[in-house]
Amino acid sequence: MTAEDVLEILRVLAGDGVWVGGGWGVDALVGRQTRPHADLDLVHREEHEPRILAKLAELGFVETLSWRPVRFVLTGPGGREIDLHPLRFAEDGSAEQSSLTPGEPFRYPASCFVTGTVLGTSVPCLSRDQQLRFHQGYEPRERDLHDLALLGDLTSG
Repeated sequence: MTAEDVLEILRVLAGDGVWVGGGWGVDALVGRQTRPHADLDLVHREEHEPRILAKLAELGFVETLSWRPVRFVLTGPGGREIDLHPLRFAEDGSAEQSSLTPGEPFRYPASCFVTGTVLGTSVPCLSRDQQLRFHQGYEPRERDLHDLALLGDLTSG
């Protein structure tokens, strides 16, 4: 997944309530691509999902993995993958994502929805603190250690 791919997908989904997470989210916070990315992680407003899926279908993406309601994966031309994570928003701007453990959703404080940059273009993404939360509770891989080091160099937010 290239930076150009990320910007193309975000342009198509503009106004649909999506934020970049995962490795591209870290790179958006840093303001530059720091490693290769196999996919694009997007969190999205659950109520916008039908519209998001229709727009991505127009680009040739089809669902190839379902762990609903936690997450699902779409694969498109050239093997591009988008890992989608549906969020349910509260009135205060915070959100929850289902987890594999019933009754223990992933929580997103309202303050975690920020902006970063990809190729100099402002993009919606998840905050440093939220990214750090998602790097806990498992044995980090080499790319996770890379991302954690970058996050550690950023100021809190």
